[in-house]
Amino acid sequence: MLENIKNFASQFFVTGDPLIYGADVSIVLTTLAIVFVLTYFKKWGWLWREWLTTVDHKKIGIMYIIASLLMLFRGGVDALLMRIQLAFPNMPFLHSEHYNEIFTTHGTIMILFMAMPFMFGLFNIVVPLQIGARDVAYPFLNAVSFWLFFLGAMLFNISFVIGGSADAGWLSYPPLSENQFSPGPGQNFYIWGIQISGIGSLATGINFIVTILKMRAPGMKLMDMPLFTWSVMASCIMIIFAFPVLTVTLALLFIDRFAGAHFFTIDGGGNPMMYINLIWIWGHPEVYIVVLPAFGIFSEIVSTFSRKPIFGYTSMVFAMMIISVLGYFTWVHHFFTMGAGANVNAFFAVTTMAIAIPTGVKVFNWLFTMFRGRIRMEQPMLWTIAFIPSFLIGGATGVMLAVAPADYQYHNSYFLIAHFHQVLIGGVVFAYVAGLIYWWPKMFGFKLNDRLGKWAFWFWNIGFYVCFMPQYALGFMGMTRRLYTYGNWDLGWAPLNLLSTIGAFLMGIGFIFQAWQIIYSIKHGERDVTGDPWDGRTLEWSIPSPAPHYNFAVIPHAAGKDVWWRMKEEMKQGKAKQEKPKLEPIHMPKNSGIPFVMAVFWFIAGFGFTFAPTDITFGETKLTFVWISMAVIGLLGVGLCMLARSFQYDTDYYIPVDEVKRTEASLGRVV
Repeated sequence: MLENIKNFASQFFVTGDPLIYGADVSIVLTTLAIVFVLTYFKKWGWLWREWLTTVDHKKIGIMYIIASLLMLFRGGVDALLMRIQLAFPNMPFLHSEHYNEIFTTHGTIMILFMAMPFMFGLFNIVVPLQIGARDVAYPFLNAVSFWLFFLGAMLFNISFVIGGSADAGWLSYPPLSENQFSPGPGQNFYIWGIQISGIGSLATGINFIVTILKMRAPGMKLMDMPLFTWSVMASCIMIIFAFPVLTVTLALLFIDRFAGAHFFTIDGGGNPMMYINLIWIWGHPEVYIVVLPAFGIFSEIVSTFSRKPIFGYTSMVFAMMIISVLGYFTWVHHFFTMGAGANVNAFFAVTTMAIAIPTGVKVFNWLFTMFRGRIRMEQPMLWTIAFIPSFLIGGATGVMLAVAPADYQYHNSYFLIAHFHQVLIGGVVFAYVAGLIYWWPKMFGFKLNDRLGKWAFWFWNIGFYVCFMPQYALGFMGMTRRLYTYGNWDLGWAPLNLLSTIGAFLMGIGFIFQAWQIIYSIKHGERDVTGDPWDGRTLEWSIPSPAPHYNFAVIPHAAGKDVWWRMKEEMKQGKAKQEKPKLEPIHMPKNSGIPFVMAVFWFIAGFGFTFAPTDITFGETKLTFVWISMAVIGLLGVGLCMLARSFQYDTDYYIPVDEVKRTEASLGRVV
């Protein structure tokens, strides 16, 4: 029996690598520390009542952002490990399989488990407040979305220490992702982690479209909405059309692996290029899904810190909506070299170049907004200014890659690596950090320390250019992507690779300063006693910081653009009518534990499906039946949760007027 247990453990757990053992120890110690703290301070009940069962959009947004920052740390460590391996020729730091696993997890985590939840966190915190709503359209579904994302991310991440990570690249092209080349559970962790979190992403897209269309404050027309809300609308439209493609694509890949189908295997009559087309039909819209909200964030920040209305509001709205449509007609530029023919390549080259036009419109609108504005160089504005040259370089190199004949030279080279990091870090990460700093007082009631924030800003920006500018040159020098090692110094790659690695560590130092900034500011940060620390223009700045549970004691009338700015101007000029608000009981949704429990059952089902196609044994017994039973139990649990919800009628309550008065009085407001 003992021998059977040892044999099972050797198959089930990842062994033989000191880095993995270090991860094992850190996971155990962190888990024990969390359990000890919650037990010692008797916080288990508080955790369940206030966070695990919450349907409050603001708390869900905070949990999204905490999760994304943890994933940024995990993905950043992966990046540093890769850069250490490539710093010198013939570096023995990582063996090839481990490098491929880190390469795969880095890309997957940064796009799907860092950028997406960061974006959804800002959606949750900001959009209902900007449109004058008390919550999202479907609060219960919002909680389901978060827990599906979180448990899907956890399923993907445990593969590092259980079973082994996927190593077929962050998009898992066949045939590398088929059973012949990826026989272990790693690829199935990839599939089910993304599938489960992808269901949550699709639900979020639906939820926020309905919220924006149906829950705006009285008087707020579509063309009066803040530009961040418009960017969320454009992004969610892309989500609801793109993510079903991802779901189907990964389902077909799993059927190949589990049931022996041949959708993507040539020797069985399938075609791997079908997978590559499908994955990029999702993959390139995904780029715009995460970058469109970045444009909305920059629009809010530029207008606020220039103390001017945004220049060309209507053109900004149309630019974002045009991108949300054109983004579906560019995916083939990822594989111009596949031999589709000159006509196909020409069409997608033109559409790829065309999408640069609405993107350029926004940059000029931001510059014209700043022109003759009274600019204040606060932290969010610094990140916005830094974004513009970075995104211009990323856009220019993107147009170079869009030239189909030239792409035959650039394809799969480090030039491409530099380009998409230029766009995704210089565009998406810079924007989300700027948005986090900008809306932080609204979440927590205090501002982040300015001095530490500027240290973080300069380390991030200097490190960014030191890291990625050399990679353009490496691409021209012939260095291809996905290399885990390279030859001697006479290739000429080593000095530039070393420089790139130094830049990556500078960005890592910037992240450390950001963590320090948050920890320091919790105790020493400047408290926001006004609710409007930046002299903002939109409705979220009209309520206290942090926002009360119900957001607005009285739903505002919000006709016109920049409604809060106009209200402040009217108050300054004595034109505002000082009417005592008429308070009424506020209708709010009740907390529910079903979303969390349902996500746990999805995790169990995903774990079972992950190991079902594998050959793990206990003695002479193959454990396929055990894993399939686990998957069935998980799916039955999901069904029971849905059934329980369908018979749950007591789902809301009213906050009485007296409680609203007490809350507003405690926040320094007279009602």
